[in-house]
Amino acid sequence: MTKILKKTQLSENVFRMRLDAPLIARERKAGQFIILRTDAEWGERIPLTIADADADAGTIDIIFQTVGASTKELASFAEGDSIADLVGPLGKPTEITDYSRAGDVARRGWVVVVGGGIGVAPAHPIAQAFRAAGNRVTAIMGARTKELVIMEDEMRRACDDVVIVTDDGSYGRKALVTEPLKECCEQSPKPDEVVIVGPPVMMKFAALATKPYGVKTIASLNSIMIDGTGMCGGCRVAVGGKTKFVCVDGPEFDAHQVDFDNFIKRLGTFKAEEAAHKCRLFG
Repeated sequence: MTKILKKTQLSENVFRMRLDAPLIARERKAGQFIILRTDAEWGERIPLTIADADADAGTIDIIFQTVGASTKELASFAEGDSIADLVGPLGKPTEITDYSRAGDVARRGWVVVVGGGIGVAPAHPIAQAFRAAGNRVTAIMGARTKELVIMEDEMRRACDDVVIVTDDGSYGRKALVTEPLKECCEQSPKPDEVVIVGPPVMMKFAALATKPYGVKTIASLNSIMIDGTGMCGGCRVAVGGKTKFVCVDGPEFDAHQVDFDNFIKRLGTFKAEEAAHKCRLFG
């Protein structure tokens, strides 16, 4: 059992929870995730990236959006309640490189981290790690409206530059994330690496935006997962024509090699089962 120490509602359907998980807090690295179950008997396994952690306090922070029965059930939990199962850290950590040029003090490495919607949460520790390694980090944060922008203060502390775009222009620039991303790639020198995290469609077009410039681009995928060990095959994804498993081979892959159309199609595999599960819980 894992106790919920703090719960904050960030927007209508987005919540942040601080969990008592000292072993995970001590071992986790940027890019890794956990899997939890709210209920030991009926609970669905929910993969969530670790948005932040405090090794000294023994806590991790998760951020999630209520999109189905299980996340709605998780959102109903209060501070002091306990989650039935929590396992992690899972997945391969982000490969962190200091791209600074040896002997050139003025030329720090440059990494652009793109977070779309709730994807800002997993982007946060990645930005922290790249900056700690010595790089200049630019964050591009996208949301539909101002009310859906999350973790702005944390990202400003973690990054050298922050660009915020909204679909409706209610905050920051009225644009999609691909617009400032292309502007970054057109600069000289261009970014050494781009990391994209967010809705699959956003990641698909962000990858298409960077490809003509030859900028290394990594996508963090959040696929359907069941066991988190690579045994069930539910999280398989095509990368460069080969089958990979997000839970053990990822969650990060070369975005220019990911078959996003197939990935998006697979995300709808269990819609009927999800509807039945919702009826069982709330019907």
